Amino acid sequence: MPKPKTVDMRRQARMAALQALFASDIKRAGAEKTGTEDSGDASCLDWLAQEDQLSQEAVEFAGWLLDGVGGKQASLDEVTQRYAPAWPVAQLALVDRNILRIALFELLHNPATPRKTAINEAVELAKVFGSESSARFINGVLGSVMSGLEMGELAAENPAPEGR
Repeated sequence: MPKPKTVDMRRQARMAALQALFASDIKRAGAEKTGTEDSGDASCLDWLAQEDQLSQEAVEFAGWLLDGVGGKQASLDEVTQRYAPAWPVAQLALVDRNILRIALFELLHNPATPRKTAINEAVELAKVFGSESSARFINGVLGSVMSGLEMGELAAENPAPEGR
């Protein structure tokens, strides 16, 4: 009998981080319209961790991604704008924008994640959560970023291995 397909812990964490970022964006937009306060990414992650029964390791990695993306959001968006100039960041679909933020954070600030893995994971997230064209768009932007890294136009905080 074939084994059921399992999703590895890091993919679960990336999915949870994406969902928390997306939910936080929606809550933030609603809070701005109503003048209320937004409770943030952490409460979204807490709810998702319970709902999806995530392991502690997955929750910790997702939290690390959320903190990293939150702390580097402006610079991550600048990289997106630089490598996708025809697509203003503010006008990107929320899902695509947040997938790019997670992938760019991993590419530029997480040497433990091989570059090819960061790109592949982003494309897989886009296939699951994005539109029909999201995966192609994400792959194109991240491919351009990779070229920028390889040509020295863009520097990673900590260089990542090429792949595994």
